[in-house]
Amino acid sequence: MLEQISQHLYRYEDTCHVYVIKNGSEAVLIDFGSGAVLELLASIGIKKVSDVLMTHHHRDQGQGLDKAVAAGSRVWVPHHEQDLFANIDLHWHGREIYVNYNVRQDKFSVLEPIPIAGTLKDYANHHFGGYSFNVVPTPGHTSGSITLTAVIDGKLMAFTGDLIAGPGKVWSMSATQWSYNGCEGVIHTLCSLAILRNMDLDMLLPSHGERMVHPSSAIDPLTEKLEQLLRLRGQYSDYENFKEPEYREITPHLLWNARSFANSYVLLSKSGKALLIDYGYSNIYQIFTAGADRASRRPSLMPIERLKQQYGVTKIDVVIPTHYHDDHVAGCNLLRDVEGTETWVADNFAVLFENPSHYNVPCLWYDPIPVDRRLPLDTSIAWEEYDIRVYEQPGHTLYAVAISFEVDGKRVLAIGDQQNNEGQLNNYVYQNRFRTHDYVRSAELYGKLKPDAIISGHWDPLWVEEGYFDKLMRDGERLKQLHEELLPLETIDLQAEGFCAWIKPYQIETSGGKTTEVTVEVLNPFPSKEKVTVRLIIPSGWNADTKELQLYINPRSVETVRFAFTAPEGSLVKRARIAADITIGDRKLGQQAEALVTVN
Repeated sequence: MLEQISQHLYRYEDTCHVYVIKNGSEAVLIDFGSGAVLELLASIGIKKVSDVLMTHHHRDQGQGLDKAVAAGSRVWVPHHEQDLFANIDLHWHGREIYVNYNVRQDKFSVLEPIPIAGTLKDYANHHFGGYSFNVVPTPGHTSGSITLTAVIDGKLMAFTGDLIAGPGKVWSMSATQWSYNGCEGVIHTLCSLAILRNMDLDMLLPSHGERMVHPSSAIDPLTEKLEQLLRLRGQYSDYENFKEPEYREITPHLLWNARSFANSYVLLSKSGKALLIDYGYSNIYQIFTAGADRASRRPSLMPIERLKQQYGVTKIDVVIPTHYHDDHVAGCNLLRDVEGTETWVADNFAVLFENPSHYNVPCLWYDPIPVDRRLPLDTSIAWEEYDIRVYEQPGHTLYAVAISFEVDGKRVLAIGDQQNNEGQLNNYVYQNRFRTHDYVRSAELYGKLKPDAIISGHWDPLWVEEGYFDKLMRDGERLKQLHEELLPLETIDLQAEGFCAWIKPYQIETSGGKTTEVTVEVLNPFPSKEKVTVRLIIPSGWNADTKELQLYINPRSVETVRFAFTAPEGSLVKRARIAADITIGDRKLGQQAEALVTVN
């Protein structure tokens, strides 16, 4: 039975509440349940459901979505939970079961992939069925949950999913525990409730429970009880730290976001504009400590609101990343979408931002990040009253820069994650394309630039003392020497990374019957010019124009070869493996590189 809430708004009680928003003979649905609602729509004159908007991924919200797709409805899902709909088969294949400390309810998801029309990005506005919907990020019940607000029949309605189930009630406490014995969902629920309370809403419409016509009277007792729970757990201070971003002044015009997971810095201009150095997760609880899927990594704009309020910033103008890792760049696209912020990236890794799927390196963000301006290395770049330069800085990763500028009479160098304040060289990662001489090069750079202060990714700002750069140089040379002693470089030099071939793109999407090209970069690790044989290994039944290529490569040099392959028409596969098998001279080095192919 359809319950009428207002002239154009109905509710159907299914495995969850399904809300029907009517516009003539068409409707938009909020959540979908089992799909049984479709059988009742004719009774209120609805012939077609144009769109289904999902508040979160749980199976009780959308277990019948295949019926919506079959009926021609477009399905829209929370941006950060898109893979729990469209790519749920990959999630089911990869989700850990044994030795599992990830207790997020991501297994309470649909059983089969659901084709989606698009995603509902945080803070975005969409028009469906004659109504305007705003997407409010409200994690709590799940890490990727959203609330949809819309004016319907003159009332500002909030479709809250399972954030709140009634005055002082949530639908599930279990769902708020994301990591083993954690309380991340409770902390996020409190912050999400505070956002809704300040929105002057007329009605809260939950996925389970009762509709609430006095939102503040429903939210306040829930807030009080959850705060009591955190105090009982001894974790109320975690909530206070999370909800209140803290900016500390390094100099009057250089700020440090001291509570972000990876440090983010703000350069203030006289005009009221701000330039950010890195912008990843606003707090340790933004990465949810459990899982590494898209839904477990959600950036926030909470620090931006505090920045505007506290320092009168009028525009977040530019963000410049020190390197590509997700904890430093996760918020770049969000800043672009909401604040109009441009992303300026150094020449030596801009292509990685634009094409992350081409690379096989750790800590990649899930989506391409458009680059508005490529910054040439060691060249003056003007932003407002500042002169900024970026310098190649390999070490922690090959794809990194040090950012140099002067502010308030102090020379400052932003070094990302290169090393800690004690100068201990323990933050190199081999798969980040580390090379044994990298820390010698960065020590040389620091000695040349002579900054007064160094700002880094995970440590407090450092005011440089005499002898610091000399220590870095000594340790960098010793690090290089130890690797040279440990590795058999006199016979074969596979460099610190340990491989001599790389396939690009690393992640490939194609279709059956379509010819797809890949490149293989090959290193000759020997001290003499060698004949190199590269064989492309593809799945049985696939075709390649050429499966073997030969070339001569100079000692310690890299060359590139190209292959083309075709998957059979009609084939559907996710993450099929291809490889490059390398023989150099008469030495068989085997399948040194792989790539993953999805055939749609």
